[in-house]
Amino acid sequence: MADPSPASTRPRDAAIGTGAGRVLLLVYGIFALSAGARAGVQIATKFSEAPLAFLLSAFAALVYLAATAGLAIGGARGRMIALTSCSIELIGVLVVGTLSIFDREAFPDATVWSQFGSGYGYVPLVLPLIGLWWLWHNRPRP
Repeated sequence: MADPSPASTRPRDAAIGTGAGRVLLLVYGIFALSAGARAGVQIATKFSEAPLAFLLSAFAALVYLAATAGLAIGGARGRMIALTSCSIELIGVLVVGTLSIFDREAFPDATVWSQFGSGYGYVPLVLPLIGLWWLWHNRPRP
């Protein structure tokens, strides 16, 4: 009988190496970079025009970065970081998305989460749902 390969003995929650997990990690990394770059430019060049919107974009970038790190770390600690980040992201996109529609004066310029992420093809709305689903589907089993 052959020895089990290291990949087959890995815990289920550390399976970020799978195709879907790698894609999720890549998308979160891209969003961390793009939201961070956007917020950095906006804060540096026109902060006084819409400080709330630009700070929310910077916050979104930090949430995406934390989710990326949690997914990359894996294990119980990484899983908790990713679950927390995806949950904060979902709440953030729902709250900011709703407020940006009903209180346009508070959001004179768009954030990553404005209008439920419409500026990013609604990926910010769908991404935390996919992330939470993936984490649930790949949770450790007793």
